[in-house]
Amino acid sequence: MSPASRALRHPDDAKPTVPATDPAIETDIDTGKVKAQPDQAQTPEAPEDAEKKPSIIRRHPLWTLIVLIAVIAIAVAGYFVWLIYYEPYETTDDAFVDARSFSVAAKVSGYIEDIQATDNQHVAAGDVIAKIAPRDYQIAVDQANAQVQSAKASIANAEAQIEVAGASVDEARAQQNSSAAALQFARDEANRQRQLLQGGAGSLQTSQQSESNLRQADAANAQAQASITSAMKNKAAAEAQRNSAQASLKEAEAQKETAEQNLSYTTLTAAQPGRIVKLSGSKGQFVEAGQAVAMFVPDDIWVTANFKETQLADMRPGQTVNLTIDAYPDHQLTGKIASVQPGSGTAFSLLPAENATGNYVKVTQRVPVKITVDHWPQDVSIGPGMSVLPTVTVRPRN
Repeated sequence: MSPASRALRHPDDAKPTVPATDPAIETDIDTGKVKAQPDQAQTPEAPEDAEKKPSIIRRHPLWTLIVLIAVIAIAVAGYFVWLIYYEPYETTDDAFVDARSFSVAAKVSGYIEDIQATDNQHVAAGDVIAKIAPRDYQIAVDQANAQVQSAKASIANAEAQIEVAGASVDEARAQQNSSAAALQFARDEANRQRQLLQGGAGSLQTSQQSESNLRQADAANAQAQASITSAMKNKAAAEAQRNSAQASLKEAEAQKETAEQNLSYTTLTAAQPGRIVKLSGSKGQFVEAGQAVAMFVPDDIWVTANFKETQLADMRPGQTVNLTIDAYPDHQLTGKIASVQPGSGTAFSLLPAENATGNYVKVTQRVPVKITVDHWPQDVSIGPGMSVLPTVTVRPRN
């Protein structure tokens, strides 16, 4: 508004008009503002009116009863759900498929001649996995066979010598008997001639001749005894040669068996049904004795579940287990608890925990539980290390 227009206004226009009809409203004459008046609603009687107002329960008793009944029903239903679906069971996510897998290694060295298995192939007991060139080991078998034949020939020769020595002993004994008879005759003859000479009826020459014959017969008898001894020693020597030849035969047979075993080791076969995994051998590769050419996973597999020690109170062998394999959740399996390990898993580790320290903190341990599966699925490949979710029924279901 301009100064000219303000000058033309009536002096009374600058003052606010105070309504005369409402005496409860006061205005400030200087400023023209309405003074604040105490609220008639805010009287001391307002709190008493609020206390007299009925509660929501009294205002809506039916709905309150419905809500209370619903809460009780939900609590009861939750208890029964826990009692039926949770309380009888124990489960863990620390479980996996386990097996006693091992490496298929060569027992002899050589070049691999053929590989008859492939990766992840299922083989039966006795199936050929790989072959090592058998030529060198076949030569060793032939040499062992020759040594066996040579030892047998030595035994036959020694037995023939024993027979010859036995015949020589018999011949020497016959000669000894003959010489003994001749010696006895010569001794008797010498005694007769000696008596005749003493009686004057015999001659000195005849007596001397009989004495000479006696000495010759005695020498012949001693020679016959020596021949018997020599023949018996020859027989003993032949028997010793036979024993040596028999020992050589046993040694040769052992070498032959070793050679045949080494020859059989050139063929690597499956000892039991299972799968070939991580095949590392290749045709033409040179392998040393003990070098692995593949890993073998037997068909005999199970589940190892590491339960907390606080879950074992009611767990016993023979209890039913429901299992789900993470890789194949559509396959629902059943099994039984086979055994519970008598101790925690860390107690049997290579470096067991040492708790004799000042800053010891108690940690709930886990105990391995072996679970056998009734029937493994045949349409999928299952092996060690796969995660499994087992649920053990440890208490009767109410």
